[in-house]
Amino acid sequence: GEVCTMINKKYKEFLPSMQSAEDLAARVDGLASNIDLLRAGIENEVQRDLNVAVAEFTELKQQLERDTLVLSILKKLQEFDTAIKDYNTALLEKKYVAAAQQLEKARSSLKMLESRKGFELKILKALGTELTVQTQNMLYHLGEEWQKLAVWKLPPSKESSSLESVMHSELHLRTVPSKGEEIAGPPVASVLQAFAVLGELHTKLKIFGQLLLKYILKPLISYPSLQPFTEEQSDVFILRFKSEEPNLDHSSPMEVFHKIQLVFEVLHKYLLNVPLEQPAEDKKECRVTLAELLGDMIWEELSDCLIQNCLVNSIPSNSSKLEQYIEVIKSTEEFEKALKKMQFLKGDTTDLLEYARNVNSHFANKKCQDVIVAARNLMTSEIHNTVKITPDSCVALPKLPGPVAGDHLKVEKTPKLLHNDVVNLENETKLSQYTFSLPTCRISSSVEKLMELAYQTLLEATASTDQCCIQLFYSVRNIFQLFYDVVPTYHKENLQKLPQLAAIHHNNCMYIAHHLLTLGHQFRYRLTNILCDGAATFVDLVPGFRRLGMECFLAQMRVQKGEILERLSSARNFSNMDDEENYCAANKAIRQVLHQLKRLGKVWQDVLPVTVYCKAMGTLLNTALSEIVTRIAALEDISAEDADRLYSLCRTMVEEGPQVFTPLPEDDKNKKYQEEVPVYVQKWMTFKELMILLQANLQEIVDQWADGKGPLAAEFSAAEVKSLIRALFQNTERRAAALAKIK
Repeated sequence: GEVCTMINKKYKEFLPSMQSAEDLAARVDGLASNIDLLRAGIENEVQRDLNVAVAEFTELKQQLERDTLVLSILKKLQEFDTAIKDYNTALLEKKYVAAAQQLEKARSSLKMLESRKGFELKILKALGTELTVQTQNMLYHLGEEWQKLAVWKLPPSKESSSLESVMHSELHLRTVPSKGEEIAGPPVASVLQAFAVLGELHTKLKIFGQLLLKYILKPLISYPSLQPFTEEQSDVFILRFKSEEPNLDHSSPMEVFHKIQLVFEVLHKYLLNVPLEQPAEDKKECRVTLAELLGDMIWEELSDCLIQNCLVNSIPSNSSKLEQYIEVIKSTEEFEKALKKMQFLKGDTTDLLEYARNVNSHFANKKCQDVIVAARNLMTSEIHNTVKITPDSCVALPKLPGPVAGDHLKVEKTPKLLHNDVVNLENETKLSQYTFSLPTCRISSSVEKLMELAYQTLLEATASTDQCCIQLFYSVRNIFQLFYDVVPTYHKENLQKLPQLAAIHHNNCMYIAHHLLTLGHQFRYRLTNILCDGAATFVDLVPGFRRLGMECFLAQMRVQKGEILERLSSARNFSNMDDEENYCAANKAIRQVLHQLKRLGKVWQDVLPVTVYCKAMGTLLNTALSEIVTRIAALEDISAEDADRLYSLCRTMVEEGPQVFTPLPEDDKNKKYQEEVPVYVQKWMTFKELMILLQANLQEIVDQWADGKGPLAAEFSAAEVKSLIRALFQNTERRAAALAKIK
């Protein structure tokens, strides 16, 4: 029973809460359906009204934008129109600057109109054309004015470069405004400013600048006799030339600077002192003067011309004049200052001054350049003009000067040598008279001059500043490097074809090598400390020069040997001399060889040193004798008549061969060398023994052999002698007996 009571109690408590939950659910459902109704209402009606409103608003907004655009376009069109009208008025009144500014205004209105996307107007094209036409019209007017303001009177173009024609150039500048123009400043100002506004000034000035350079400035630099001459008339100013006798080939920089400055001052006064104050809107700088613009255009070319044709020539060519160069540096500085004051030059431009201040280096460069050019000319001159040198010849070395006032540079560096007033280097370095002497021979006079040039340049180096000294020292080394490269190539054909030139070239190389041994040494006290670490030497070049001379001469020897063998090859192997035709051929070959040797003996005479001459001629004669011996020793059958004829051919060689040795022009002195021929011709005795063989009987041959101890055995092998015996004698018992003894 108690349980039931509990349950009832709980149930009673539960019912009301369930009731309230159900009420809540019912209310929620009601609310939800209200919301649905409301949403439906919004979606159907309010939303529609809203869309309409937005659409209307957007349309109105676009309408407004369109109207604003149209309005601004109409405004711009109106501005364009007004600008063109004002331009026309200004142009009629010759107010050029104002007219130009109106054109520029019209131009910017048009630009604005063209930039409107999606708004292409047919009218724009017409406006563009109108603007172009008006601009051209204005430029034409300005051009006409400009031509009246600055008038060039020029020589006919055919003869533009001679002094005669340059004299006819004139520039006329108008100085007074023509009637009816009331403009402050020179009349030029408004025209040029208008050009500037239209952006055409650059072209006009460029043409003017080119004329100015070609007909006025450059001639003043090139012709020392020209003087600028100015004349002022009532309404025009004239710049022309007058000519005076020049005192030098090149005017000094001071004179040239003076003339150029005068021209610029005149231009500045009558033409160029115009500030361009009203540039078109987009240009930054507000005040540029014409002088600056023109300076920008022509300065580079003008300063180059001044350096090349004026300052370069003023660089001294020997070191003693360097002191006086201070003047030039000063006047260069003043010239640049004056041009900067007139605004032709920007403040930081110093091309000329830098060049002038750098005089030491230019001096060295110029000197080195001169040296190399001189050397190259010597190398490409004819080899065959020769001079004779003897063991006593020295290069004509100028006396080295002692210290002079103002010469402090050198004094510090060479205290040892400066006690006497004059230092004679030649004697100071002589050991014994012939330690380094050269044999007597002929060399090209150009090479002797080349050597003098090298000595002179080193001498100059010793008197120069350190930097210059180094440069000059190396340019002397360059001379020799250049010789090594240039001469063999430049004279290649002649050195191959002409034996005499090959000999002279050989001597030239030996002569140079000889001098290079001592060249640095002679100047060692004077070449500055910079080079004294052993670099002041030329010894390393010596082997190369010796080789150069040897190779060229040996190549010539090979050519001559080839010719000798070629000639002997036509002697029909010296076989069957009893046949008249064969004998004639062999005789002719021998004559030709002797003739060739005789000719060589002549062309090398007095050219090659005697020892070289005798070796060379000996080698060639030896080639001929050796070839004849080989050919005769190879014969298998020699008749008695053959032997006689061969003997007489050989006798010709032995009698006439030595006569080709004529190393000296005085005949009586050559006897000695002709008697010494066996010394120079290796196969001489072999040849003599062959001749004895050709005339001997069997017993004589056996005696000459003398059991391998006789003179014959010294020249021929047993096999060669046996072969000759078989060729010369018929097969008999006596021959067999003789052959048995040759072993």
